[in-house]
Amino acid sequence: MEKSLSGSRFLLVTVLNVVITIFELLGGLLSGSLSLLSDAFHNLGDALSIVLSYVAHRIGGKRQTRNNTYGYRRAEILAALLNAGVLIVISLALAIEAIRRLLNPEPVKGDIMLVVAVVSFLANLFSTILLNHGAQHNLNIRATYLHLLSDALASVGVIVGAILITVWQISWVDPTITILVAGYISYESWPIIKQTFGILMEASPKLDYEGIAHDLCQLPKVEGVHHIHAWLIDENNIAFSVHVNMDNLPLSEIEPIYRQIETLLCHKYGINHVTIQAECRRGKNEDLFFDQNDWRHD
Repeated sequence: MEKSLSGSRFLLVTVLNVVITIFELLGGLLSGSLSLLSDAFHNLGDALSIVLSYVAHRIGGKRQTRNNTYGYRRAEILAALLNAGVLIVISLALAIEAIRRLLNPEPVKGDIMLVVAVVSFLANLFSTILLNHGAQHNLNIRATYLHLLSDALASVGVIVGAILITVWQISWVDPTITILVAGYISYESWPIIKQTFGILMEASPKLDYEGIAHDLCQLPKVEGVHHIHAWLIDENNIAFSVHVNMDNLPLSEIEPIYRQIETLLCHKYGINHVTIQAECRRGKNEDLFFDQNDWRHD
């Protein structure tokens, strides 16, 4: 984990979320505010999410072993998928309860609601600042960051609602804000679910494969490229394998070509784990991507 995302920061964010949860639960019960109660449960989920993210990151940082030759980085992808999935489930539950409140309005004490919402907003804002930097480069941290950011935005909505309820006694504002926040949370969580699911299914990263083939064929003594495979170990690490046709060369002459290929793929395409299979004529006329249905022995 980056230095700015140390265990002490995660501990501080976790403690803040537990305190906010208790504070909002009490405030929600005293004021009768659904948006405060929903935010309290959301914060409780955040605290669990932060712990899960930290544990997953520690696991992801372990060295490769005989049983896990690519390491344990997928632990963070699993944590991100779980966190984002929980967010959507919570959002749906809140939206359903909010609709029930709209159909059957209940009285809300706007003054208590306002005080609790302001304190919660400041605490959530501080938590998001602590995790902001790591969220730019790590899906796991980004999922947790979105938990906290959505809570901060929910607190803003609750503050606005509390003001409207206190001044104009508009009770339907509380469940309406809950529905809006639930929609926003789901909207922000879906891309994480989509990306993590793609990584776990070993979907190919977005690369210019035709450009890669063209560039490799421009290297000296490379005559053809086929059977390309690419997959993501996590969101930052791409594994890549390729069959390369060359002249019948001794190994001492092939190895420098390998280094040229690895350097090109790393610097131009961001690929950091490359496996190359050199061939003379085998597969020379085959497609760029391997299709098992069309497989044949040369």
